[in-house]
Amino acid sequence: MKKVLVCKEKDARETRVALIPDDVKKLVPLGFECKVVSGAGAKSGFSDDAYVAAGATVVASEADGYGDSDIVVRIMKPDSIAGIKKDTLHLSYLDPFNEKDLLNEFAAAGIQAVSLEMIPRTTLAQKMDVQSSQTSLAGYVAVLNAAARLPKILPMMVTPAGTITPARVFIIGVGVAGLQAIATAKRLGARVDAFDTRPVVEEQVRSLGASFVKIDLGEMGQTAQGYAKELTPEQIAKQKEAQAKVCEKANIVITTAKVFGRKAPRLIEKNVLDRMQPGSIVVDMACGTGGNVEGSKLFEDVVTDNGVTIMSGDLLERQVPYDASKMFSGNITAFLTHFYDKETRELKVNLADDIMKGCLLTQGGAIIHERFKA
Repeated sequence: MKKVLVCKEKDARETRVALIPDDVKKLVPLGFECKVVSGAGAKSGFSDDAYVAAGATVVASEADGYGDSDIVVRIMKPDSIAGIKKDTLHLSYLDPFNEKDLLNEFAAAGIQAVSLEMIPRTTLAQKMDVQSSQTSLAGYVAVLNAAARLPKILPMMVTPAGTITPARVFIIGVGVAGLQAIATAKRLGARVDAFDTRPVVEEQVRSLGASFVKIDLGEMGQTAQGYAKELTPEQIAKQKEAQAKVCEKANIVITTAKVFGRKAPRLIEKNVLDRMQPGSIVVDMACGTGGNVEGSKLFEDVVTDNGVTIMSGDLLERQVPYDASKMFSGNITAFLTHFYDKETRELKVNLADDIMKGCLLTQGGAIIHERFKA
């Protein structure tokens, strides 16, 4: 198993590619044979000629490459799996909690489907963690987008005409995206406050120069995957009340709160937006899973009656496709080389490995992952 096909994304909004020429150069000497669908890297800045120079073969379409490919890589879940041969190892985001029909299709076709979201968040798997690499870039872009729309500058500025006070930025949710948002806002000179339901992140927040907003919610913590645990209704109500007071003073609020496999918690409601300053910006980075902010819309900006702009913050990594592709490709390359046997010069699907066991959902005509086979 060593023949790799790199697909061209079907979604017109998608700008990334799953494998870049530099990583093709690393895989070919190991024995991998790489095919790339023509134009797959165009939106990311990688030409067909660059892939050929790296040692790949360019094919006209997925259909032309599926037949003799052992491994298929793409960014987003496929619209169709027709043409992919039995036992092929398919790597992409799959949204497995909401795509049971797709999982059943993979199983029925005998395809081995890897869900990149399900790669364990362990030290060994860190170099393969597409979730972290992509959301880190998204946190950076969220701050830049908000700063571009805000009717004031972020840093303090002392001028002959007077002193401009720094903008106040409030980050809710201090995961990978939140930490990068804090770092970016601080670099731009803003005064930054942050909150997370996991007290363990306070030290990280302070190390970046931001203030940690303390809200006593009782027992909190994180899952084995590193995500925040879901709060009770009483805890959420208490969190909302305390957050509202910080939001009132903030010029930019960025929400990153997601619960893995579930609908995102609603953290900011209309009554809070109504109390915010006109011209303030709210970026909802959980739009795609239900939204943290009342009234937010996926891929659309909304302006409230009192002049607060709610910006869609989903898949912001698409705005920096060159680096997003580079990081995604690095994750894929790490995955492929981890399971590659140099002696046989073949990739082996090893379910004794915790990484493969954690992310391989279908094999041998069935859904095999414990969380999805019931």
